[in-house]
Amino acid sequence: MASNNKVAIITGASSGIGKALAYEMARRGYDLVLGARQFVTLCEITQDIEKNFSTKAVAVQCDVSVEEDCAHLIKQTILTFGRIDVLVNNAGISMRALFKDLDLDVLRKLMDVNFWGTVYCTKYAIPELLKSKGTVVGVSSIAGFKGLPGRTGYSASKFAMNGFLDALRVENLKTGVHVMTACPGFTASNIRNTALNSEAKQQGESSMDEDKMMSAEEVAAKIADGIDKRTRTLILTSQGKLTALLTKFIPGFVDKKVYELFSKEKNSLLK
Repeated sequence: MASNNKVAIITGASSGIGKALAYEMARRGYDLVLGARQFVTLCEITQDIEKNFSTKAVAVQCDVSVEEDCAHLIKQTILTFGRIDVLVNNAGISMRALFKDLDLDVLRKLMDVNFWGTVYCTKYAIPELLKSKGTVVGVSSIAGFKGLPGRTGYSASKFAMNGFLDALRVENLKTGVHVMTACPGFTASNIRNTALNSEAKQQGESSMDEDKMMSAEEVAAKIADGIDKRTRTLILTSQGKLTALLTKFIPGFVDKKVYELFSKEKNSLLK
């Protein structure tokens, strides 16, 4: 497909922030390669984007926890568009269970998707991103700055993602590749509905009040702005910014506040 547009790959693009970001990037004139496990949904999204925007969009079935799928996603992008300007590592799963109660498969799945998925996609995309002086985005979380109760695997995977992106940024200070860590805070999306319980099964309902959260569309616009401005770290909520700041200086106080917050959630795990 011959096009002069920049090309963005978005993983986890079938719902939530990934889907919202696909529409936002299309609005900004990017050609898109969308990856997710839900192939039929992805095809519907790409068709809708091509109908409503003057951009091209391609759907690729991809489970980011499988290295070969990530390699295929990147290869398909190069075959179709011949370049990569932005890679958004957005695919992610969450969890809700106390560590003492959970099956270790929960932690393995969280690390496979959230951490290794980011590593695999970035590894195969980096040669093209070096050519285009493009952008790597990791959609992380405040859980990557502060451990959250009932989310040991989630926090571990996001701390690992943050460390990986931080080291990658320093390695590429002189290459022109931009690395952005985006931390949306609590977002009204289906990530909590698909969060794993202690037995590595989807919990099926959110324990949070979704009405008080930032929408996926708001988050997508902020991430797209961050890509345009080549922002280093994007922490989107005032609660998140305060948590990241205070954790550096008064960690014990933050521990107590986080405990209090999570002890008030619906069907709290903290007794």
